[in-house]
Amino acid sequence: MSNATADQRRKAEEFRALHAADRPFVVANPWDAGTARVLTGLGFAALATTGAGFAHSLGRPDGQVTREEILDNAAAIVEATHLPVSADLESGFGETPDDVAETIRLAARAGLVGGSVEDSTGRADDPVRPLEEAAERVAAAVAAARELDFPFTVTARAENFFQGRPDLPDTIRRLQAYEEAGADVLYAPALPDADAVRAVCTSVGRPVNVLMGGALPLSVPELGRLGVRRVSVGSAMSRAAYGALVRAAEEIRDHGTFTFGADALPYADLNRILDTGK
Repeated sequence: MSNATADQRRKAEEFRALHAADRPFVVANPWDAGTARVLTGLGFAALATTGAGFAHSLGRPDGQVTREEILDNAAAIVEATHLPVSADLESGFGETPDDVAETIRLAARAGLVGGSVEDSTGRADDPVRPLEEAAERVAAAVAAARELDFPFTVTARAENFFQGRPDLPDTIRRLQAYEEAGADVLYAPALPDADAVRAVCTSVGRPVNVLMGGALPLSVPELGRLGVRRVSVGSAMSRAAYGALVRAAEEIRDHGTFTFGADALPYADLNRILDTGK
């Protein structure tokens, strides 16, 4: 059992309620305390950490972070905002369902009110877990969440499309199995088009999260009409920031000019946002 504070319980209930609203909401994805404060100040309703964005901030490729590092970063983000925070918990860390359950308990202790568990293996030769194994891990996460004294939201991710396996029927079977295992939110990143999004949303009975920020040209209202309840951007914001950095550096290197500064957030504005963003 956790000993959630009244504040954590409030955030958990607010986060759960957002999924039941009559229109979708965007959960923005910070990768550190500073970006959490910026996004809080810009008026988002909830935040969710990005594992890839955090790994990149450490100078590593996606996936090369430990559970302790992920949760320490998540705790810093929780401390930096008054908003509900969910976390990218990779595949739950560890080889067994018990390991996944312990990750959920540790996430709750870090102040989180939700977390996603994906069915990837981290192995290039066999990137997606067998369905039965993956469902057992989701069920373990759900069981651990139900033992808590607040409504921790478990998101189950089917990674087929993200891992280069564009199999929509199998993706839907997986999401249905994760729903049966008790997941509160279902998520299949990198769906290719509106038809796939609609097919997922109409095939399950739980709220669906859709990843945006890539090539899929759909707006939040359009996603809502397809049945989506939550929208995230994953590492897209962090990669946008790195894109600005690279373009600025290339301008200096190749041209010896500094026009990039015109698009930079003014010094005083950033200080103001960070001072008031919590």
